[in-house]
Amino acid sequence: MKILLLFWVFFKIGLFGFGGGLAMLPLMYQSIQQFGLMEQAEFSNLLALSQVTPGPIAVNAATYVGLNYAGFGGAVSATIGVMLPAFIIMLIVSRMLDKYKTNRIVQGAFEGIRPVTVGLVASAMIFVSQGVLVKGSLISMSMFTGGMDYYNPIAILIMVVTVVLMLAVKARPIIVMLAMAGVGALLSGTGLMT
Repeated sequence: MKILLLFWVFFKIGLFGFGGGLAMLPLMYQSIQQFGLMEQAEFSNLLALSQVTPGPIAVNAATYVGLNYAGFGGAVSATIGVMLPAFIIMLIVSRMLDKYKTNRIVQGAFEGIRPVTVGLVASAMIFVSQGVLVKGSLISMSMFTGGMDYYNPIAILIMVVTVVLMLAVKARPIIVMLAMAGVGALLSGTGLMT
């Protein structure tokens, strides 16, 4: 029963999670709450783990959640569930796209889909930042009225340095990730990271 439930939940996530892995994260988090598996901070850790392991974020996250909830069978079920809709849709679209790629309506649809995708990724960024940059589990009005005590300044600094390294210096992502992991490991014993 758990395995079928995992398949169905992740099939729906794969079917309605437009915009790729990052954009799927809020939908995935809301969906797995029915399992009572993880809090938002743990989900942020899952995201970090999904980022540093090879493969798509949504697939890595689905595999992890499935494994935690129902063992190896759950991992396989959740992984297939999240991947199957994209596979089916791409089979259908790839056959039709070549035939209709010059159609004005199809081109207009793509013009509308692009900014929506940016919005979905931006909302995922805000969602993930709740468990990382802000002390507390949810963005609320207290973050605007609670002063700087509400924020995690070291996490914010690490994020800003990462953005600068990626955009201005064009550093390699794996090097930045390993360096920032080292900084986090060094600072974890100081209490500055919480």
